[in-house]
Amino acid sequence: MSTISASVEPAPPAQARIPSQIAYIIGNEGCERFSFYGMRNILTVFLVSTLLLDLPEAQRGSGAKDVFHTFVIGVYFFPLLGGWLADRFVGKYHTIFWLSLVYCAGHACLALSESNRTTFYTGLGLIALGSGGIKPCVSSFVGDQFDQSNKHRAKVVFDAFYWIINFGSFFASLLMPIFLRSYGPAVAFGIPGALMFIATLIFWIGRKRYVLLPPAAPNPHSFLRVCRTSLAAGRPGLVIAGIGVVLALASFALMPSFGFVVSFCVALVALLAFGGAGVWLQLDRARGQHPDEAVEGVRAVLRVLVLFFLVTPFWSLFDQKASTWVLQADAMTKPHWFQSSQMQALNPLLVMLLIPFNNLVLFPALRRSGWEPTALRRMTIGLAFAAASWVVVGGMQVVLDRGHAFTIVWQVLPYALLTLGEVLVSATGLEFAYSQAPPAMKGTLMSFWNLSVTIGNLWVLIANAAVKNGTLTDALKSAGFGVTAFQMFFFAAFAFAAAAAFGLYARSYRLADHYRKA
Repeated sequence: MSTISASVEPAPPAQARIPSQIAYIIGNEGCERFSFYGMRNILTVFLVSTLLLDLPEAQRGSGAKDVFHTFVIGVYFFPLLGGWLADRFVGKYHTIFWLSLVYCAGHACLALSESNRTTFYTGLGLIALGSGGIKPCVSSFVGDQFDQSNKHRAKVVFDAFYWIINFGSFFASLLMPIFLRSYGPAVAFGIPGALMFIATLIFWIGRKRYVLLPPAAPNPHSFLRVCRTSLAAGRPGLVIAGIGVVLALASFALMPSFGFVVSFCVALVALLAFGGAGVWLQLDRARGQHPDEAVEGVRAVLRVLVLFFLVTPFWSLFDQKASTWVLQADAMTKPHWFQSSQMQALNPLLVMLLIPFNNLVLFPALRRSGWEPTALRRMTIGLAFAAASWVVVGGMQVVLDRGHAFTIVWQVLPYALLTLGEVLVSATGLEFAYSQAPPAMKGTLMSFWNLSVTIGNLWVLIANAAVKNGTLTDALKSAGFGVTAFQMFFFAAFAFAAAAAFGLYARSYRLADHYRKA
């Protein structure tokens, strides 16, 4: 990939400090992430062992994957709502605080339900709303605490932000499976609920210290209004957007086979893809009715959304470590005291090691050798590492399908590859998304970053439903190939293709700098 050009800026002030209020946000995030991953990482096991016992045994794994990835889709869809509320109405602080209370109520439902599906699914819905709604606001709220005088410290904080996420995830992944086995679901789901309450309290305590940027005033030159003006100019953009509307409506014909969630998400993808393409083709027709700055802002957002879309296969791979990989681990040999879901603790542990290693050792060494690890380069390579992890795990599944059991220790290798991909894609993407967003679109663009996770999990649900087709399963059996192994190699190829496309697109991408003025 060619080096991305950037303008030369004066050296940052040597004494610029990290804002003191960041400590409250980091503390909040550590507790909140413990609560989220504490319940998330035992969800598949709980579904298979308790909530879905009325299903035939052979269908419980697939049923658990459907519930798990539907939940994750909700978690990463509701950032659209949270970003909209924060940007247009109540601001980031109030959005985070009030939706955190909804989040706490969801945890309470899980702890009290145990075997009641209605209460349990209500709890999952409330957690998806609360966790998803605050997600774009917390990361962009961190960015709001910086200005041009100390923006060079923001990367350190975003890395620390990601490190504390994984600190909470590590202990949650290690301990919650033990509590589930030893004390039951009420305790195992209750402890994450208590941590979420503490997270909300920490965030509230720091309320008088934060930099609070007000919601954007009604803007006649907003993103959506510029897009509307562009499409209203006529063909060909309006025709292309119309095709998106037709495909979105047609997607609901998929409901009998795929369900409402898949149909709705496919409709959303069709609207975004074709609507965005239509706007892009005739964006210049909005000039005159809107200032050049607004038109170029829309162009910048659309260019970023292409990158976000190409990242979606990464999330297809990454989130299945809590479903597909856990189910694979069940078939491996391991000590009697070790739970399959505890293997997920390896991921955050490796993240906590790799982030400082990359920043203090690897990236400086690469720079000294004359190769700059830009954000887009790191994300391209991260996609490729994630794909490689699924080649390995697919090979392991082939061995298991042939009746050769082996130790769970072998999963360390794909976890290491996937985690290296994660720190290059996800940790980088947080800061990249904030830096590329025009000031009035910070929360919204961060929501689109999170929406890429929804779309990634959509691909999982579609693939999971597709392999239930009798013709496909019969063909795989006749070829001596297991359904799970086939899916694993399919997702590996999917991610390799995305990495190649991402790298090609990144060559012509021009970086922006949208940190606020000092």
